[in-house]
Amino acid sequence: MEIEVEGDNGGGGGGVGGNGGGDHDHRRLVAYLVWEDLTVVVPSFRGGATRRLLHGVTGYAEPGRIMAVMGPSGSGKSTLLDSLAGRLPRNVIMTGSVRINGQRRLHGGIAYVTQHDVLLGTLTVKETLTYSAHLRLPTTMTKEEVNGIVEETILEMGLQNCANGFIGNWHIRGISGGEKKRLSIALEILTQPRLLFLDEPTSGLDSASAYFIIQTLKNTACNGRTVISSIHQPSSEVFALFDHLLLLSGGETVYHGEAKRAVEFFAEAGFPCPSRRNPSDHFLRCINSSFDTIRNTSMGSHKPHSQEIKKLSDPLMNLATADIKATLVEKYKCSKYATKARSRIREISNIDGLEIEKKGGSQAGWQKQLLILTQRSFVNMSRDAGYYWIRILVYTVLSICVGTVFYDVGASTGYTAIMGRVNCGGFITGFMTIMAVGGFPSFIEEIKVFNRERLNRHYGNAVYIVSNFLSSFPFLFVTSFATITIVFFMGKIRSGFDYYIYLCLVLLSCMATVESCMMVVASLVPNYMMGIVVGVGFSVRNNYFLTI
Repeated sequence: MEIEVEGDNGGGGGGVGGNGGGDHDHRRLVAYLVWEDLTVVVPSFRGGATRRLLHGVTGYAEPGRIMAVMGPSGSGKSTLLDSLAGRLPRNVIMTGSVRINGQRRLHGGIAYVTQHDVLLGTLTVKETLTYSAHLRLPTTMTKEEVNGIVEETILEMGLQNCANGFIGNWHIRGISGGEKKRLSIALEILTQPRLLFLDEPTSGLDSASAYFIIQTLKNTACNGRTVISSIHQPSSEVFALFDHLLLLSGGETVYHGEAKRAVEFFAEAGFPCPSRRNPSDHFLRCINSSFDTIRNTSMGSHKPHSQEIKKLSDPLMNLATADIKATLVEKYKCSKYATKARSRIREISNIDGLEIEKKGGSQAGWQKQLLILTQRSFVNMSRDAGYYWIRILVYTVLSICVGTVFYDVGASTGYTAIMGRVNCGGFITGFMTIMAVGGFPSFIEEIKVFNRERLNRHYGNAVYIVSNFLSSFPFLFVTSFATITIVFFMGKIRSGFDYYIYLCLVLLSCMATVESCMMVVASLVPNYMMGIVVGVGFSVRNNYFLTI
């Protein structure tokens, strides 16, 4: 069966039928996505009521098109994207079917761009893309080939002017918010995915940046990709760039079809959009029932004369928004737009000869991943002043202070000298290991990047743990040896080089253990203040048992 993409969207508009231009590679790489009767429920806890996030949502997305998922806050936009991408939490129950090219389970060729940009601020734009490319592209590709893909991606996303600029963190001035968002998208299209999900990519951007982002996504869709993006309230210029529109309210479908026909649907339903109003503003005004109580209170029995005139001229003032939403939902179910959507879904479900990559995640070997992750982590640690450098400075100053307190404690013999050396060793191993909590903010930022890349299956847990230990080992080595060197020789703890090495290794082992525990705490308690409390409490407890 031959199915052609509707419209005239350049490269993405070519048919996938059997005429001359549709070769096997093109047929294999396109992604037709269909979801039917999708329902998502959060189960009750401790006797509470269950919460239904999506109510039997049905729809489709085609290659060469960019679809906007719109709706007020809490309407289920992000939940729908997570359901389609297979990223729902384990405690959420989903029913219904999601198929890509007729297959009931999603495989490879899928990318997901989250709403918040999670990036390492110490890296440049080009370095971030290069490291990600080496982590995910096949090991058989040469360095020149990988760099070529990185350069093409930079040009595609318009990042050439900031390619050598740092992303930025608390002490490094970085790129703008729009450039960060484009970089987040560039990271996901490095491997040329056929299906791209984006969760509110214009959030926090000005109108010009938002327009450029969506225009870039439209160009990406024209290359044959299927792009689905949730968006909160676009401007009229941004809204005009979308090909399809899925309008949600309270987890129900209000409209699904061509974006330019949505105004026609609302007019047929009895809620026409004024000629000079932004269509997206009108749609959201009709279906947002969150403020009905406030609205009814403000429109009590004593209405100003101007308010009465506005009510007569605006049909939306005569009904509660909940009633408008319910009317639109029922109108859509029996409309020609819903009939056309169901017909298109049946056509797409019967497509033959199409498939996508069944290998998801990274295609690089674990040896290469270990090397690249270790290198990236070491660069991040060496450039982030708060990760180790400030702590090394603090350790050095504290070691000098401790050395002055226990100065020449080992020069004499006897019980007092022995107790002095013991107290000095206990103070050093205890206090210096507790100072590991100083790197907790940097731990949290790195854990966020790890969680994002793990969800996208860039690499495994074991590779990350080993690489993080290897990259931090030189800094721990310098810290422990500098600390013991100062205290050992100022306090004349004991003669003999073997005792000096032994104390250095003991402190190195203690610090490495506490650093590892703090990474575990950062992964379990991603809140800064709570993480500090838990980390300090854990370290103090361990030091207490060591002393007794």
